[in-house]
Amino acid sequence: MTFPTRLSIAIAALLTASVAQAQEQPATTRPIVLRAARVIDGTGAAPIANGVVVVTGNRITAVGRSGSVAIPSGAQVIDLGDATLLPGFIDAHTHISGRVLGDPGNDLESVKDFDTYGAVLSVVHAERTLMAGFTTIRNVGSDHWADLALKKAINEGKLPGPRMQGAAHSLGITGGHCDNNAFKPGLMDGDPSTGIADGTDEVRAAVRYQIKYGADVIKTCATGGVLSEGDAVGNVQYGLEEMRAMVDEAAKHDRKVAAHAHGTEGIKIATRAGVASIEHGSFLDVEGARLMAQQGTYLVPTLMAGEGVERAANAGTLKGLRAEKALAAAAAMRNAIKIAKANNVKIALGTDAGVIPHGTNARELRLMVEWGGLTPMEAVVAGTSSAARLLGWDDRIGTLGANKLADIVAVPGDITRDVTAAERVIFVMKDGVVYKQPGTPTTAALP
Repeated sequence: MTFPTRLSIAIAALLTASVAQAQEQPATTRPIVLRAARVIDGTGAAPIANGVVVVTGNRITAVGRSGSVAIPSGAQVIDLGDATLLPGFIDAHTHISGRVLGDPGNDLESVKDFDTYGAVLSVVHAERTLMAGFTTIRNVGSDHWADLALKKAINEGKLPGPRMQGAAHSLGITGGHCDNNAFKPGLMDGDPSTGIADGTDEVRAAVRYQIKYGADVIKTCATGGVLSEGDAVGNVQYGLEEMRAMVDEAAKHDRKVAAHAHGTEGIKIATRAGVASIEHGSFLDVEGARLMAQQGTYLVPTLMAGEGVERAANAGTLKGLRAEKALAAAAAMRNAIKIAKANNVKIALGTDAGVIPHGTNARELRLMVEWGGLTPMEAVVAGTSSAARLLGWDDRIGTLGANKLADIVAVPGDITRDVTAAERVIFVMKDGVVYKQPGTPTTAALP
């Protein structure tokens, strides 16, 4: 048997297993009662000792202390012991399709991989993300519509994965961070349909095109970036009028704009234009933080990405200008999140998964505590109710309460004493379906 044949069989088996898992775990109308030593509801309130969460169908029907909550007759009881029950975690900045940083084919995937290759990889990435306790993600940019195709498959129950918001193609200037640059002329030229837009008219056209084909959120590159060639990490790429046109056009269609922005001036321009969130925010200063707080703009700090590119630069995986940018941005991020916290900027968890391995997303909570000085509870809130508000889904997810969707995870011990417990999720329920509990094997074993 040739290697390509073995690989094809392995991929087919993986897809079959994922489909089978999704189809074999239908939501049930039999009530499920979850017990644990403590329950954190995601609002920032103190943990409930000896907590109970009751689930019927795909909804939470009661949350409280054992003895104060009525247990439905015939309910299935899952006792998780010395653990903490929480709302499903939310990652507001992912790239679920395509190769991961460090994969030998990463730099040339846009010209050497089949258009569908990234979508195939996304099946594995989605399951890993869900099994890590992230029941919701916001995917901020994907070539070839792969994120929207994945979302459709998950929503239809074809395979397991988190609930999603997708951005389709990211919007950026010609030759900027959201453009595939450093190739010969004519090879990777873009237009508004692929997110490359210059001037207000093209920006509006690009927004309309992404929304036409299902984008839930608009992602843009307001400044340069780390992994792109030929641009400084903090350089302004879109001006105020272009950014305002983008936000205005998105708002007409009830969409928000997420702005990749490392540089100080680009952060301020995007914030004044009315974006919902600043992604990365590496070189945030006090003036920018105060402006963000005044405008109600969220910071999605992606500290894991900073750590990841810093490690890659030090290991020689990133070289030249990209290595220089990685080291500068990572160092600045450690200060930016402290500035944001000190100035009451809203913070939502985001990892830039794809730059970091999928399924390791929960390390972001640890870095929020270690780098930013957040308390473990503040980090939990950033990854639950705060992120849900940013996504506009706080009416259905982000907290544990009656009538909320049953997206629930459990971690061992007390996460308020050891935030790294988030990296050891033992129970995952999404939409009332149990995907992981103690003793449950997981699939998705690819590197």
